[in-house]
Amino acid sequence: MERHLITDCLGLLLDVLVTPASTPDRDAARTMLPALRESFRKLQLVWADGGYTGHLVDWTFQNLGLTLEVVKRSDDIRGFRVLPRRWVVERSFAWLMRSRRLARDYETEPASSQAMIPVTLLPAAASGFP
Repeated sequence: MERHLITDCLGLLLDVLVTPASTPDRDAARTMLPALRESFRKLQLVWADGGYTGHLVDWTFQNLGLTLEVVKRSDDIRGFRVLPRRWVVERSFAWLMRSRRLARDYETEPASSQAMIPVTLLPAAASGFP
């Protein structure tokens, strides 16, 4: 299973989608982005990682009026490097891994895994981040 998260600039969860691993990232984004646009009408810019490149950038602008900016890793940099804005959602994924139920993939159904993600991130949001 693959987890697709949309967070705000602080890393708080806005939307989540759990898909089979065979689903391309771009297809998941085409499912999530229209709902994001409906919920947040003033939204203008969305940052994404390299899995969301290609025609999705043009599709997002033409159909939703959103600018999709892909944060890519430079090929000439070796080792670990913090990428601008991408660390926010990576931190949210790290919060998910604090839950044994999500870290070990005990959830076999995408729907139950998708339901557990907001429950798992609620304490982080309520306490002002761990």
